[in-house]
Amino acid sequence: MHLRFRVFAEQLLVASNIVILFLLIFESKLVIPAWLQTVGRMHPLILHFPIVILLIAMLLEFFRFRPEYATNQFYKNFLQNMLLVGSLFAAVTVVMGLFLSREEGYSGDVLTFHKWTGAGIFFFASFIYFIRNTTWYKAPVAKAGAFVTVAALVMTGHYGAALTHGSNFIWEPIDSQKTMAAVPLEQAVVFTNVIQPILEQKCTSCHNPDKLKGQLNMADAESLLKGGKSGKLFVAGNPEVSVLLKRVHLPLDDKKHMPPTGKAQLTLQEISLLTLWVKKNADFKKKLTELPANDSLRVFATAYLKPAEQEIAYNFEAADEETVAKLNTDYRTILPLARESPALAVNIYNSATYDVKQIDELSEIKKQVISLNLNKMPVKDADLKSITQFENLRRLDLNFTDVTANGLKTLASLKHLQNLTLSGTKVDFNDLKALLPNLKPLKTVAVWDTKLTAADVQNLQNANKNIDIIGGFKDDGKSPLKLNPPQVKNSSTIFAKSLDLELRHTIKNVDIRYTTDGSEPDSVNSPLFDKMLVTKSGTIKAKAYKDGWYGSDLAIFEFFKSAYKPDSVNLLAPLNRVHQAEGAKTFFDHKLGLIGANNPAWANNWAGVKDNGMTFFSEFKKPVLISSLGLHYMVEEDTGIFPPESIEVWGGDNAQSLKLLTKFKAQMPKKGDRPSLQTVEGTFKPQSVSYLKIIAKPLNKIPDWHRSKGNKALLLVDEMFLN
Repeated sequence: MHLRFRVFAEQLLVASNIVILFLLIFESKLVIPAWLQTVGRMHPLILHFPIVILLIAMLLEFFRFRPEYATNQFYKNFLQNMLLVGSLFAAVTVVMGLFLSREEGYSGDVLTFHKWTGAGIFFFASFIYFIRNTTWYKAPVAKAGAFVTVAALVMTGHYGAALTHGSNFIWEPIDSQKTMAAVPLEQAVVFTNVIQPILEQKCTSCHNPDKLKGQLNMADAESLLKGGKSGKLFVAGNPEVSVLLKRVHLPLDDKKHMPPTGKAQLTLQEISLLTLWVKKNADFKKKLTELPANDSLRVFATAYLKPAEQEIAYNFEAADEETVAKLNTDYRTILPLARESPALAVNIYNSATYDVKQIDELSEIKKQVISLNLNKMPVKDADLKSITQFENLRRLDLNFTDVTANGLKTLASLKHLQNLTLSGTKVDFNDLKALLPNLKPLKTVAVWDTKLTAADVQNLQNANKNIDIIGGFKDDGKSPLKLNPPQVKNSSTIFAKSLDLELRHTIKNVDIRYTTDGSEPDSVNSPLFDKMLVTKSGTIKAKAYKDGWYGSDLAIFEFFKSAYKPDSVNLLAPLNRVHQAEGAKTFFDHKLGLIGANNPAWANNWAGVKDNGMTFFSEFKKPVLISSLGLHYMVEEDTGIFPPESIEVWGGDNAQSLKLLTKFKAQMPKKGDRPSLQTVEGTFKPQSVSYLKIIAKPLNKIPDWHRSKGNKALLLVDEMFLN
């Protein structure tokens, strides 16, 4: 390297040490603009250069004092240049990494270790470069320095890999196989042993406590239930509207597709397991053996856990893989019953798109289909003829379909049918009495939620000793169930003058007891709810009661009076990129947000700010007399969502000469407070206004007791009330 360039590079290295030290000291104050975020995202691209260069430099440094190298001028110059270039590349990488770490979704101990070991390598390499020609720098020091640098490079790389791929990325395939093999089927829990390993392999590398992409942690059950910035991850019992499964089914080139392009994708088997688990209400504790023997989730989960050699032998060849792939659609999945097994299981979803053609189209794999799930599909008797093409069919799910006994007679031609589910259909005792003797291979038939009584089930069982008749739960009065809480019937609980509040319950003849004084209602002394005319803001607590049932959990409903709605509202400062809601209209649209609502779009009702005040200007075509402003906001201190630091209300008849009507503050949460929805109200002397300016400022500094102490808080507001 030319002397002039070397001097310049050395000066640049000194300056880099000062800049990086400054960035580390004032890191919490950094606000990275969009163009610098782009630079920061080049961190994974550049980091390989200093790793390779410093590894080579430290290998040469280790042997530098050997006689054959100590006097070699080329060796000395090459080594010095490599160390200088490696240190400069390390500086660039550290700066980019610091920029990248300021983006949302990076936190935790792994990030801290990665950051400080990376910065430490840079400082240490710079130190070695500037002291390596001193008189006291001898072979033992050179070897120790080289060893420490290489060890630090390995540690930094390890922490970086843990951030991008997960902490157990290397050994994960071996560990997952050991885990599956070690769990007997009778002890397996569906979530713990089937669903969680899928999420760990395909999702947690980006969604863990150290890398919260989208503010979503998928490392444990509690975090899964909490969801992320897009709201709930799934709606129990309803996979069609669950964010998790929506993102999985997006085109691969869609930026919202998960896992993202370049990451290991979910297999069809894994997608089906996730779908069936959500459809089964996403139970986190249910054991595999607690599911019915012919339940689709149990069948697929068993296949996932059980090696193929434990499956029975089939006398047919496996179907062509390309044919199976072609027949898979968004609403029809076809998967092997077990790993390396030729037997296939078919699930058909979405009643709105169902057509018997979806069954007819499977003629190319009719020998391999041994399980068919048509649960809750509008299957008619005529469709059953198409099912008889599957000559090796063992399991058939017709729960909650429109089939009758006349159509079911067609199934007599299926010589291997062992499991049949008819729950929720119109079959009765006489139908099954005539039908079952003709279905000779049958071993189990499920008939719960049909016209059959407990006595009918017993009579059928006595007449068909070789078939297990599954009748399901029958209420004998000895095992009372718990009622679900009552619900609000009104489309909105925000009103201008008055509200006819209505509560309802999904079960008939249920008593709804309520209170309005803050106490908890009971089944005797609290008044029965009929209808209530509400004229001012307040809260009602309610419970449901019915003879033979346990009382429901407490339900709390808030109602808000908002007498005035501006004719126009304009934002004067931008909202948070993620929480745009309906823009300026959000604050007076009578749509309240929720915490953890079973709706993927729950966040759409929340407007948020973090780096600036929530400031907007509103106009009334005719002057209005107001005396208060209420603000409805979210508090979730664990994720940095705090109340407003202050709210200012400015008003007047002229847009250019507004005066301050009031300034008030909200109560701050304490450490450990549970997430909640709160309302704060500021009152003032009645004032006639045509124009209003409202400024809600987010908390500028999160309290010291919080893990994100010193950072700015996020303020989320869904509605404001003018009275």
